[in-house]
Amino acid sequence: MPIRMRIMFPGNYSVVTRYSGQEKRERCQKLTIRDLTPEELRHLGSEGRGEDVPTHQITFYDFGCKRLLNARIKEDREDKAVFETQGKEYEFSPMRPARRE
Repeated sequence: MPIRMRIMFPGNYSVVTRYSGQEKRERCQKLTIRDLTPEELRHLGSEGRGEDVPTHQITFYDFGCKRLLNARIKEDREDKAVFETQGKEYEFSPMRPARRE
């Protein structure tokens, strides 16, 4: 099932990584998010792992480096998508232009 957040390619996104009480904010580009297929889940050995089973594959670039995650969706809203994998949480949201006053 596609996520609710609109993804524009290319686009700039904020990614917040949370791990062990720490929070790191960065920018990312070329974000793509897709459902994992049943075949991919079998290949990952995800059968019978309950709530730890990944649901999506996330690909993005930060500082020019390609990153690939297989993660479970935790929160799905129009303004952000939150995923969890290996004890880390990744929150993606569109970058908003700075306000002019």
